[in-house]
Amino acid sequence: MPVIDLNSDVGESFGNWKMGDDAAVFESVSSANVACGFHAGDPSTIAQTCRDAVAAGVTIGAHVAYRDLAGFGRRFLDCSYTELHDDVLYQLGALQAMARAAGGEIKYVKPHGALYNTIVRHEVHAQAVIDAIRTFNKDLPVLLLPGAVALDKAADAGLRGVAEAFADRNYNPDGTLVSRREANAVIHDADQVTANMVRLATEGTITALDGTVIPMNAASICVHGDTPGAVAMARAVRTGLENAGVTIQSFV
Repeated sequence: MPVIDLNSDVGESFGNWKMGDDAAVFESVSSANVACGFHAGDPSTIAQTCRDAVAAGVTIGAHVAYRDLAGFGRRFLDCSYTELHDDVLYQLGALQAMARAAGGEIKYVKPHGALYNTIVRHEVHAQAVIDAIRTFNKDLPVLLLPGAVALDKAADAGLRGVAEAFADRNYNPDGTLVSRREANAVIHDADQVTANMVRLATEGTITALDGTVIPMNAASICVHGDTPGAVAMARAVRTGLENAGVTIQSFV
């Protein structure tokens, strides 16, 4: 029986700005990528998200990012190795405090937005992220895009790298994500998304925007919590996977 994790980006509200319905998303996912305050999330939001995740039995992961509140972490920052390393380490420490106060622990790390995409190819930033995670806790897995240079660096550092797929995102033929600056970056059709993810979980392939079939051995699927209809989308993906005989279970 195939087994796969469903993860979602959560804890991204900030002050009076509300993002997503995290409590509802927790009904469908097995892992929660909790914002750490650098791209989104204020202390009270992060703390409540951790409490809700623990109550729902959802695994807590750290959603670390570039220090970019204004751009929601979706802009590349040309920072040094040391600055990025320390920023990531700072975020891990902050979230761990909130998670422990809620009765939980950080169980994995997933970079967010521009940082996630940058370390697919950027050697220095990939090394900074991996080194920061290893400094914090060498037993933490890290969720990354298949083929990312950061996956190789994780292996070299003795960290467990976990490849993931994105339920509601379109792919380029080389396996990278279509840029959010493109109109067709996000898939909004729940039936199409569900069919794609069932194929991924049962056949190990995903279809790029141009029709190219890409082999993909992903252990986790990201269902975004901040897109229109996110709750219904997450529910549809989980139902579709379970109906296809796939077990939903955290990868840690």
